[in-house]
Amino acid sequence: MKVRSVKLREAHKAASSSNGRGGGSFCSVVWDQQAHHLVTASSSDPSISIHDPLLQSSAPRILRHHRDGVTAIAISPNSTCLASGSIDHSVKLYKFPGGEFETNITRFTLPIRALAFNRSGSMLAAAGDDEGIKLINTIDGSIARVLKGHKGPVTGLAFDPKSEYLASVDSTGTVIFWELQSGVALHTLKGVAPDIGLDLSVMNVISWSPDGETLAVPGLRNDVVMYDRDTAEKLFTLRGDHIQPICFLSWSPNEEEDLSASGSLSDLGEGSHGESEPPSRKRLRKPSAYEENLEENGNDEWSLRPKVESRKKANRIEKESLNNRNEGLRSITSARPKMQESFQPGATPVQPGKRSFLCYNMVGSITTIEHDGYSHIEIDFHDTGSGPRVPSMTDHFGFTMAALNENGSVFANPCKGEKSMSTLMYRPFSTWANNSEWSMRLEGEEVKAVALGTAWVAAITSFNFLRIFSESGLQRHILSLNGPVVTASGFKDELAIVTHACDCLPSNDQMLEFTVFNISTGTQSLKGRLPLTPGSHLAWFGFSEEGQLSSYDSKGVLRVYTSQYGGSWLPLFSASKEKSDENYWVVGLNASKLFCIVCKKPDLFPQVMPKPVLTLLNLSFPVASSDLGAEALENEFILNNMHLLQIQKRMEEMAGAGLDTTSLDDEAFNTEAAQDRCILRLIASCCNGDKLVRAIELVKLLSLEKSVKGAIKLVTALKLPNLAERFNSVLEERLINEATGMKQTTRPSSSGDAPVVANVSVSKSLVSSETSKTSETVISSSSPKLTAPLFTKKAKSQEGAKGGIKKTEQNQTTLLDDIDKEQKVDEVKNAGEARKIGEMSQIQTDRPSNQFIKSSNKQEVKKVGENQVQSHRPSNPFLKSSVK
Repeated sequence: MKVRSVKLREAHKAASSSNGRGGGSFCSVVWDQQAHHLVTASSSDPSISIHDPLLQSSAPRILRHHRDGVTAIAISPNSTCLASGSIDHSVKLYKFPGGEFETNITRFTLPIRALAFNRSGSMLAAAGDDEGIKLINTIDGSIARVLKGHKGPVTGLAFDPKSEYLASVDSTGTVIFWELQSGVALHTLKGVAPDIGLDLSVMNVISWSPDGETLAVPGLRNDVVMYDRDTAEKLFTLRGDHIQPICFLSWSPNEEEDLSASGSLSDLGEGSHGESEPPSRKRLRKPSAYEENLEENGNDEWSLRPKVESRKKANRIEKESLNNRNEGLRSITSARPKMQESFQPGATPVQPGKRSFLCYNMVGSITTIEHDGYSHIEIDFHDTGSGPRVPSMTDHFGFTMAALNENGSVFANPCKGEKSMSTLMYRPFSTWANNSEWSMRLEGEEVKAVALGTAWVAAITSFNFLRIFSESGLQRHILSLNGPVVTASGFKDELAIVTHACDCLPSNDQMLEFTVFNISTGTQSLKGRLPLTPGSHLAWFGFSEEGQLSSYDSKGVLRVYTSQYGGSWLPLFSASKEKSDENYWVVGLNASKLFCIVCKKPDLFPQVMPKPVLTLLNLSFPVASSDLGAEALENEFILNNMHLLQIQKRMEEMAGAGLDTTSLDDEAFNTEAAQDRCILRLIASCCNGDKLVRAIELVKLLSLEKSVKGAIKLVTALKLPNLAERFNSVLEERLINEATGMKQTTRPSSSGDAPVVANVSVSKSLVSSETSKTSETVISSSSPKLTAPLFTKKAKSQEGAKGGIKKTEQNQTTLLDDIDKEQKVDEVKNAGEARKIGEMSQIQTDRPSNQFIKSSNKQEVKKVGENQVQSHRPSNPFLKSSVK
């Protein structure tokens, strides 16, 4: 196949001293797995080129997102993601092969020198001149771990094929083997690779063999040295005709060919000769398939490799055999999607030299900044008038998580030191004792999440232990959880914990469950699965200001727990409905607003300085596009109904505890009135959209009698006599049902059955009188705008068809406004009457089963007081008697 030849000096023009050194530049060349595309970059050029070698006429795609030369590029194993690192200290991700920019996934304090993806592409290792190695989750951009151990710029990174180990090499020639699960440096080999100093045109690199048993490292004599993964012993050396240090290594992916090395742009060709070292420190292990194939092929170079003896235990052979038998299973396991790491709500990733949030919630914030080996922590309250003044503190433990409420703050750090100690510290804000601060040490057990509540402190650890302490530091309870913790949050007496229910699904969906404990009573009040948007992970978890359990996932969906349908989660916000170029970092929420900090994409977290500004967003259900075009009204309708149910639940809880519920009466009535106003507007939309059946369904949901009468006036103004007649029938049936309910709730006196008969006659007369009044209202309205009978059409038409439509719409709007004004006046009157009824203990000897009872006018309230009866309304506004 004939393809064009692309030279790097032609693909990338050298910028004028772009790297600030004026010397040679380092060039990067990477193929994708299918060899369909070639990616090139240069440390003297801020652009990246994606070439299609099969199409000679097509120009390369140029990516210009860096401000300085590109020093490292890497392609994910599935060839869907491209990562680049630059002298401008940033690491960027792109879609591949399209080249669309995705995100600035991290930043360093110094230039980047090396990038590497793990086998699944879910983790990216990045390193550079600041000597630290960051392990970054490519899904959410979080930093899983920072590996520190090098004393010079890191120039080479490589994950082993099973993603269990990471190898790194720096410019001083030091090679370190890391275990990824623990982050521990297993072996450190100093001075085994060339010391390249500040020469950026050559970089030390490393490469794993396909079976992951051997690591290839550039040698000190322009050769390649093989090291054993488990023992870090030198196995053998390959020497070719290189006259300069090795700067590139590559193994054949099919395990049947040689290792290729490149130094001065030459290959390890046919004329190269192998050179072996004395076999004194080698170990005996079962030859891999890679080595067996080489021996079967009779390769002369590899036949020079010595047969080495073992100094290790005899069971090593059995272990190797078992590993080979289980190789397929281990490969499947290593490729399994990774479960979400634990996190603290309201915390941001630690950035070297910059402030970060340990906690940010509706009370205040806790910030930290590292300086000279210790950290400086400050606590600020949003309401400086009510919050206490808390002095800053010096952190010698390296706290990485915190929780904050009005009474105190709790801090924790990961395991540190030789004994692997994790520290938990609580700091109260006000106390009568001088030394009320306390701390606990956990040896070999790492704190993963912390939470605060009323007089309790909770910590969840790596042993899946829930440790509960009192505010004074007394260890109260230690519980075992069902799985690894993801996060936790506290509110008053309640502690909510999210744990993993099982491994991730093959679709990378997290399987999480939540548990809510009541610390004061020692009970478990709630437990169930935590819903997430497919392909997302949990980004925030906590309680609203009213105590509603809430969650927010990485796809931007906010959910609130409700007792409806046996316990369900309601989606109350979706970021997809907002601006597409913004990310929302959640702080908290109340009954109607979401409190968040807006971050411009691709940023996922806010900066501490300057102080971020809280943004309030309206809660809204993701309603479908309505055939009436009234999505806002339908959303308001669902929200009002949810608020009514929440108020009813709170009133039932207060009544069950023997508390007075009159404080919630006004709130319940105002919510009902607001719901009626919303329903009236929906009825108007249904009438305009010719959805009359839906209008009848809506009128049955009205709570107040005056609202039903207002609906009759509305449809009369819209010239819908049949609908007005049906509305009138709904009103009559409601009055009859209420009268029947009053008759059934009237208790007989000691004089016998005479009062009951009298009450029945009174009820009948009441129904007849109310029905006659309603009929009069329908036939001849008292409103000055409706002087003609309801069921007669106007004979005059002054402005033609268009004028009539405009006039009808004006009458409709004016009529709705008049109805709103009447309802608001009634709200004030009924609120005063409700307070009077609350003070009359003789009348309210027995509370009604429905906590939302409100009379529609002052006369009915008086009648209830005189006859000691209570109107009967269903507890759910949606459960209204229907007319068949």
